[in-house]
Amino acid sequence: MKKVLVINSSARTLRSHSRKLTDVFIDHWKSIHTDAIISFRELGNTDVPHVNENWVAAAFKPEAMRSEEEMEALKTSNAYISELREADVIVLGAPMYNWSIPSALKAYIDQILRVNETWKFDSTNILHPYTGLLENKTLFLLLSRGAQGYEKGEYNEHLDFQSTYLKTVFNIIGISNIHVIAINGESFGPENFKKSIDTSHQNIRALIEAELV
Repeated sequence: MKKVLVINSSARTLRSHSRKLTDVFIDHWKSIHTDAIISFRELGNTDVPHVNENWVAAAFKPEAMRSEEEMEALKTSNAYISELREADVIVLGAPMYNWSIPSALKAYIDQILRVNETWKFDSTNILHPYTGLLENKTLFLLLSRGAQGYEKGEYNEHLDFQSTYLKTVFNIIGISNIHVIAINGESFGPENFKKSIDTSHQNIRALIEAELV
């Protein structure tokens, strides 16, 4: 049985469109897997610690050489990374804030990007220096955006620092099987927005079933 990790990063709760997408994913997954194994990580309404000097010092030295303060600085990072290692399927709900991602999600990414834990660096390979250590995982990026036109070839593609950044980060740590589903255009009227929501829900269900084949 595949283990699913659901990560929510929106600052909103009941009015969050990205959370509604993760809910749709969970409901459909459970309808197929009656004994589903699902864990949750809340970021949007949690104080995700930023990296500090002790964190940086600890991350770049062997565990046996870390001080108590350095070990303490990595506790949250260790917990986050352990969850990612355990998961077979990662479901990340994220709204677009200022053409990028919520600050809590950025802080989380800083916590999980750990040399020799989630990626390795090869200084002799200038073109491809990063090797990801989290393999054989599937990632669903469930995104919401107030505007539209962010898809490949569309007029706002150059302003998408949300999906492009997230795909790059997770590629670097070894996750290449990535599906992106986005709701677009809340600011452009309810009719078009409802169509975007309905389409995204259908796509989530279809992708879940495709992944099961």
